[in-house]
Amino acid sequence: MNKPSSQQAARWLRQRAKTARLWVGLSVGLGFVSGVLLIAQARLLAHIVASVFIKDVSREALWFFFAAFALVVAVRAGLAWARQVAGFVAGARVREQTRMALMEQLFALGPGYAAGLQSGAASSILLEHVEGLHDFFALYLPQLALAVMIPAAIAAFVFPVSWAAGGILLVTAPLIPLFMVLVGMGAENISQRHYKALGRMSAHFLDVLQGLATLKLFGRSRDEEKNVARVSGEYRRRTMSVLRVAFLSSAVLEFFSSMAIALVAVYLGMTYLGYFDFGSYGQPLTLAGGFFILLLAPEFYLPLRELGAHYHARAAAIGAGEEILRILAAPVPESGRDPKILDKPASIHIQGQDLHLAYENGKRPALRGVDFEIAAGHRVVVVGASGAGKTTLLNLLLGFLQPDRGQLLINNTPLSRIAPDSWRQHITWIGHNPILFQGTIRENICLARPEAGDGEVEQAARAARVLDFCKQLPRGLDTPVGEQGLGLSRGQAQRVALARAFLKNAPLLLLDEPTADLDTHNERLVIQALEDLSRGKTVLMLAHRLAGIERADRILVLADGRIVEQGSYQQLIAAGGEFFRLVSSNMKATADG
Repeated sequence: MNKPSSQQAARWLRQRAKTARLWVGLSVGLGFVSGVLLIAQARLLAHIVASVFIKDVSREALWFFFAAFALVVAVRAGLAWARQVAGFVAGARVREQTRMALMEQLFALGPGYAAGLQSGAASSILLEHVEGLHDFFALYLPQLALAVMIPAAIAAFVFPVSWAAGGILLVTAPLIPLFMVLVGMGAENISQRHYKALGRMSAHFLDVLQGLATLKLFGRSRDEEKNVARVSGEYRRRTMSVLRVAFLSSAVLEFFSSMAIALVAVYLGMTYLGYFDFGSYGQPLTLAGGFFILLLAPEFYLPLRELGAHYHARAAAIGAGEEILRILAAPVPESGRDPKILDKPASIHIQGQDLHLAYENGKRPALRGVDFEIAAGHRVVVVGASGAGKTTLLNLLLGFLQPDRGQLLINNTPLSRIAPDSWRQHITWIGHNPILFQGTIRENICLARPEAGDGEVEQAARAARVLDFCKQLPRGLDTPVGEQGLGLSRGQAQRVALARAFLKNAPLLLLDEPTADLDTHNERLVIQALEDLSRGKTVLMLAHRLAGIERADRILVLADGRIVEQGSYQQLIAAGGEFFRLVSSNMKATADG
């Protein structure tokens, strides 16, 4: 899809504000009440000063005003704390819901989409980019309202004292947001580039971390240090450019607000010196009135200055929003207008009719008119050279991809009409790279069926030969494993993945070279477990190594996105075609190894 624009990102941010409307409104309300109390505080202070220096009132007679002043200061401090809490909750609500929306979208898009994302860039969007939204909702949005409400309230109290001072405030006030917008336009572009650089740096660092062993073995770790330094330097320069614009905007706003405050002070001074005799409705301007105006003048511009200080939060949020929208706006594969719930069938029958699929907007064809059939309860193996289309075919069956043309029929029902969640309940998938999550072995097995009892889990673990090695572990099935199965060997992790399959016991078994890269002992155990698991099930297996596929009911040979041969092992060997050449080259490679 096209890259989201800044206008789309700004519109999306406004929509997200509905999520935290209550807390943003509370922050605005607390800020406004604090602003009104600020006016009262200035009035009390002006009255106290005028009473002491002009009217020579004793301190004892002013104790009520001193107590009221202290109370107002204390209440304003409490309101400031409560406003910070409300703003934080507003930002936290949006961040939480945005992360949930991103995760749900990634799950809906499936591995077919996720494979095109760099892991570092994806994690950067989920972490740093979402964090970049916080200040927009916690600080900028409330301040946007307060920048109008508080100056209006102050002007309403200043004008009855002096229309000239109030006029100076109103005339000079638009200068601050004007220059804020002008400077902020540049900050927005810089922030967008900053987030892109952050995504690239995250992806690069993750690649280096994952490939550290390879870099060491090939003696390239020193060279990679230079690349890391270069990427870090680029990110540092972009960060400094963002800070430079932020400091520049603050300096500009401080300059204009100081000039405006100076104009008010000059007017008051010239009035007291007798040079000006206008602006106070024909009445002499008292010390209390002038001091009241002078105290409020900085506070009149303070909300505008704070809005300018927070304006970079808007620019940062729009930059982050563009990257987030790239995922949220990606089209999700549809399952038809009225998706069907697949009843629990005893067996699965699959037909592929004229399947076409191409990547990169049709530039890279993967399947070119594939037709096949897998009878219920049969074992079918798909073979072919790398890039022949085997994984694409598997992803179509899993529902992670949709064909550009043609259809898959499941028990004579188009797969596009079946609800994805319903379909996947009837699938067991085992890949060549078992994925385990941080937790115990038992918890990893229970991913297949969380409600399963201990007896069912142990039975699945026994069938997958997991108990064989769990007996040697200190806590058996409750032994914790690290991320990606840290603490278990590759063969042991594969057997845990097999235990999940036994626990789920679905009628369709999809295998993607489950014995790849296993040693002889583990390969034998996995093959024995798979024999037990596949009894009575419909099985489709992708095979890169061709050993042990003789017992398949049928073999499909893929080449350049087409099925060029199909039949039993003996039939294909006798035909002497593409499959025979694949077997011969595989046997030669095994012998040479």
